[in-house]
Amino acid sequence: MKNEQPRRTTIHDVAKAAGVSIATVSKALNNNGRMQPETRDRIKRAAAELGFRPNALARGLLSKRSFTVGLLTNDAYGRFSLPMMAGVSEALVDHGVSVFLCATNDDPALTHLHIEALLDKQVDGIVFSATRLDRRPHMDLSSLPIPVVYVFAEGPPGSVVIIPDDYQGARIAVQHLIDKGRKRTAHITGPDDYRAVRVRAEAYRDLCGGDEPVLFGEWEESWGHQAVDLLWSRDQAPPDALFCGNDQIARGAIDALRDRNIAIPEDVSVVGFDNWEIVAEQTRPPLTTVDMGMKELGRQAGLAVLTLSKGQSMSGGTRKLPCSLVVRQSS
Repeated sequence: MKNEQPRRTTIHDVAKAAGVSIATVSKALNNNGRMQPETRDRIKRAAAELGFRPNALARGLLSKRSFTVGLLTNDAYGRFSLPMMAGVSEALVDHGVSVFLCATNDDPALTHLHIEALLDKQVDGIVFSATRLDRRPHMDLSSLPIPVVYVFAEGPPGSVVIIPDDYQGARIAVQHLIDKGRKRTAHITGPDDYRAVRVRAEAYRDLCGGDEPVLFGEWEESWGHQAVDLLWSRDQAPPDALFCGNDQIARGAIDALRDRNIAIPEDVSVVGFDNWEIVAEQTRPPLTTVDMGMKELGRQAGLAVLTLSKGQSMSGGTRKLPCSLVVRQSS
């Protein structure tokens, strides 16, 4: 017995159901041309009821767009790129735009290969993201014939750049500890060659002064443990709060405090940075931390590349999005 596939609904079917011409259907579904709002609504309703899906190739030929965008990232683990991609996709899905994720693994040759592939696919634009704010792509993207938006990364002068506000994020973390009555907050953070590390340290010093040190180290739990040993080995009163540069450092610090039978948050409050949920929620006690809003960064980048891909103007420069504090039981 022959298995017959159901016939695909065509634009002719929509035109017949709505009682209009094929040209009118095309204008209504592409939101252009002049017609009564009731007519446009009737056509869209008929298309939805019939399950009509416009041919992507034909739509691209008419609009001179492919309705695809590339997300180019050097984040091989997905810690930053996956929530950002969710945000980019959320911004674009209602506009019929799909996203290609390309991981470069910080390899210049692979970066070049991905860019060539995206250009071959005639994507409408590229969103470039990195794992640190002061990282640029391995090749100059400003000469590409399509718009490029930089998110959680550094872009060339005049480009559209979207990053979290690290200074504001650090301030709300430290202010939270001050509001909890903490008088001696120390800052344990990552390498000082990171711009974000220096910006957060500046915010910390602006609120706390220089009575307690800023300890620079690695983005690892072991550094958090080591830093606590350093702070508690001094010949002075230990801190009653720790502001940590990421959640891994914070978890290491909490483990070290528990090894010393120091109660958290009764004796020492701890706040991290990143809101990496798999770390923050599994820390004991669960970690209060700063959320950089990676998904919202991606959403705003998606809207920006969509605007530029339509040929609309958009002012360049760096846009900083506010962070938020996720309060759990460590503070």
